Amino acid sequence: MSSLHIPEVCGAMLLPDCTLFPHGGLPLHIFEPRYRQMLEDTLSDSCFFAVARLTGAETKEPGKCTAPIGTVGLVRASREMEDGSSNLLLHGVIRVRFTEWIDDAPYPKARISPLPAVFEPESQAESATEALREAAEAATLELPEEVRQTVLDMSRQIDDPAILADVICQQFLHQPDDRQQMLETESVAERIAWICRELAP
Repeated sequence: MSSLHIPEVCGAMLLPDCTLFPHGGLPLHIFEPRYRQMLEDTLSDSCFFAVARLTGAETKEPGKCTAPIGTVGLVRASREMEDGSSNLLLHGVIRVRFTEWIDDAPYPKARISPLPAVFEPESQAESATEALREAAEAATLELPEEVRQTVLDMSRQIDDPAILADVICQQFLHQPDDRQQMLETESVAERIAWICRELAP
């Protein structure tokens, strides 16, 4: 991620009950004219836009109807359809705080502040990662064996507890409020403790 330049201002897609985590993937169908324009601008510029969860009915003031923290994603693939809509895959890159909503485009647009995830203390990173792997194993007990092994192999390849926590949240948390709570929890250690409690058999 260090090689990626996160823009200071970017478009934002406002979605009800939708939370994207860093390192997760989100397939999207872009059909509204405003978001078509946002995608066009995005692809001609940085290829980044944010996902913000709506907390109520959308209003003309996004700051009053969206969660304060969302995720900036990178457009990994985009295919325009014959009717002008597009199917795309957005890859989550980093949490961001929406610090200011800017009204100079036909789509929501915000100034953002990145929120890097760092696990502390570093001396406990290995044990935290192992605890997350055990949580992932518990969460996959009822899945088909092939799927289960794929998930477990993936968890063994990730050594950073902050990254693994986000990957597990993306895959195994389904309640919108829980997902948003984990996205907004500042302490990685607190996220990990919560995940391990929730996914315990």
